This record gives sequence, C-alpha cells and structure tokens, in this order.
Amino acid sequence: MGGPASDSDWITLYLDAAAAEQGAARNTLLAYGRDLQDAAGALAKGGGFAMADRAALESYIAGLEADGLAPATRARRLSSLKQLYRFAHEEGWRADNPTLQITGPARARRLPKTLSLEDVDALLAASEVHGRNAADRLRNRALMQILYATGLRVTELVSLPVAALRGDPQMLLVMGKGGKERVVPLSPPAREAAAAWLAHRDAEEARAQTETGAKPSPFAFPSRGKSGHLTRVRFFTLIKELSVTAGLDPARVTPHTLRHAFATHLLQNGADLRAIQTLLGHADIATTEIYTHILDERLRALVLEKHPLARSD
Repeated sequence: MGGPASDSDWITLYLDAAAAEQGAARNTLLAYGRDLQDAAGALAKGGGFAMADRAALESYIAGLEADGLAPATRARRLSSLKQLYRFAHEEGWRADNPTLQITGPARARRLPKTLSLEDVDALLAASEVHGRNAADRLRNRALMQILYATGLRVTELVSLPVAALRGDPQMLLVMGKGGKERVVPLSPPAREAAAAWLAHRDAEEARAQTETGAKPSPFAFPSRGKSGHLTRVRFFTLIKELSVTAGLDPARVTPHTLRHAFATHLLQNGADLRAIQTLLGHADIATTEIYTHILDERLRALVLEKHPLARSD
C-alpha cells in the first residue's frame, strides 16, 4: 500500500499508533511530534519522509551538530526518526527502513542530581512555614511529604485524585506513564500531612458548595486553572521558593531532584533495586541502575575526602 500523502499525515498517524499501542504519555508524544516536525522541514525539498534515503537522513543529523545541538538532543531526534521509519516499514509505507544503519552520537551518561538527607529535612521543614496563609502551608507540607515518601513524578503528584488519599491509606494507588498503575507506600508523616490537608480542603469545598453551588474537585490539590489541579509549572516554582526558605541553592532543587533523593536514600539504606524500580514505575531496570552509580560516586568522594592516605598534606 502507498504511504500517507503528506509528512504531517505520517507524523499524525504514527503518533496515534504510539498513543494507542505503546501507551506513550502525552509529553512523550509532544516531544516526538516536535522532533519529527523539525525533520520534516529539513527533508521537505528532497521529497519528505517518503523519499528520504540514508544519505539524506545522515546529512540531517550531521546538520544538527553543525547547528550546535547537544548530543542528547541529536540522539533523541534520530531515535524519533528510527521509530517513525520502523512503523512506516511495518505499515508498508516504505519498502525499506533507511535508518537501520544510522548511528547517532554517544549520549553521555550523566548522573542525576540528588539531595542529602539534611537537604530534604530542610525542605520538609520549609514546607511547614512557607505560604501566604495556613491553607497554603498545609498544602505545601502535604505535597512535599507525599513527594518524598513516594518518589512520584511531578505530573503524578499534582494530578493525584483526592479519592486516592481518602481513608488514611497506607498504600497509594498511582496512575503512571502510559496509564500503568502501581502501588507505593505512604509514610506516617505523609499520611498525617495528607489528612490535615484534606480536612481543610474538604471544609473549604463544603463552604463553597453551600455559598455558590460550586462542584467538588476530583483532585487532591485543586486549582481554578484549566487543568483543575495544581500545575507542573506552579509546583516547580514552589520548589524553588521552598529551597530559598530552606537555605538551599534553588538551582540544585527541582521536583525530579526529590524523586532522585527518594531512590538514592532507599538504596543507601539497603533497599532492593527491583523494589525501587517498581516504586518509581520504571519499565526497564537499566533506568533504575543509575542510582547505584550515584552511590559509587558518593563513596569514591567520601574516600578521597576522609581517608588519611588520600590526603595530600
């Protein structure tokens, strides 16, 4: 069969399939779309995706380096093209797959930034005092306690259904990437903080319903925005504010840094790597293994700093 008439149709049909068959998350699909739109623009003069050969695709990837794009970005662009052409070949749009023999730039393995136990304690303490009013402080405390207790992704946290926190649960059911569910335990401090926040939240909703007929929100952390819940951007800003209150460098702290701290501290205290993989919702344990490298690096730094034979004086 012939392929779609335009490159835009190639991208749309591929993304639809990735969403349906792979369960790709919305942000992942948006990233694929941006990468493929850029490639389509570069390949348009040569006939687009349908006519591009290996040489044209290699020229495009090489051009990205000339434009100053980082190796990680170039590798991601090539990965998007490889997935598109694999799909096109399987669908019969192309008799060949011109990306099979193309190799991209080696991606440097950078260790994720994490935080010490003292840093996390400072952030948790800051969440109890930072806020315009008591409601903000209750919410901030609940957000931070749940985040550190569970290692949730920021989207999973801000969109958490209020039903998941009802009844003082010891375990939290989370809807992760690709619609995959997992269960994570809630620590006693997180449960207490969540209960205090829900008591206030429910009382405010009941008052609003009586006064204005407002419908209750399905989210644990509601907002008046389009999404109906606290946004990723607002939570990112909140983390920076808490960092300042805690006396930490805001550049070192993001929501994902707390997720890394959750995993690293578990590993430091003897948790099994497979268990951490399950808690984080990683599809591949190779992704989780990065935390063993963090510990190795910390142990190396500790020896160089503390061992008497490592001192130069």
